[in-house]
Amino acid sequence: MGTTMTQHPESKDSQAEKKPGIIRVEGMHKWYGDFHVLKDLNLAVDQGERIVICGPSGSGKSTFIRCINRLEEHQQGRIIVDDVELTDDVRHIDSVRREVGMVFQHFNLFPHLTVLENCCLSPIWVRKVPRREAEAAAMEYLERVKIPDQATKYPGQLSGGQQQRVAIARALCMKPKIMLFDEPTSALDPEMIKEVLDVMVELAGSGMTMICVTHEMGFAKTVADRVIFMDGGEIVEEAPPSEFFSNPREARTQKFLQQIL
Repeated sequence: MGTTMTQHPESKDSQAEKKPGIIRVEGMHKWYGDFHVLKDLNLAVDQGERIVICGPSGSGKSTFIRCINRLEEHQQGRIIVDDVELTDDVRHIDSVRREVGMVFQHFNLFPHLTVLENCCLSPIWVRKVPRREAEAAAMEYLERVKIPDQATKYPGQLSGGQQQRVAIARALCMKPKIMLFDEPTSALDPEMIKEVLDVMVELAGSGMTMICVTHEMGFAKTVADRVIFMDGGEIVEEAPPSEFFSNPREARTQKFLQQIL
């Protein structure tokens, strides 16, 4: 990636409060009609853990993380998020979505709302936060992603990198326990990628639980506690970055890394 990123050590306090298995996926399968897209996936993510999922196009990575907040429905197995199992029960789905922020490849901002209004919408309507309080919090998060000066603009007036940073701030305004990123830099021009990754590195340093689908291997090396390689709808290999990049065990992982590194 060509940029050096600093890792932020966590405080002992945040390490002490970690909750084991804040996300648990057990024997999970998903089909689209006859197509078996996800096959027997098992994953446990602890609070504050940072997971990067990589793999070739069409390997099921995005579908997998979209199942974690029920944007996609799984047909077999269990997904448990912060002790709530995702089933057809709408109350369970709403409960999980309140705690899980998601940032997409395409920014999904409302074009007719200002940056500030985009950030305040969910806290006001979903969490019933008073408008003044929601606006104050939104300004704090826009400060954190380094674009407070864009608050009164509309998404169409911003660069792609700025729009993605608004999308991150908007997700943070719900004060989620978990953040999911689905290829957050793949729709960006190369010069804008670093500004978004820098925000994500800062977020990772704050102890946020994160699962990120990305091809940015420099980010994976800097930030991830574990790298997961998916291919053909399966988890083929998982390891800490040092081991994953220097000594991949599986032939499919080795081939993938040769192609992208």
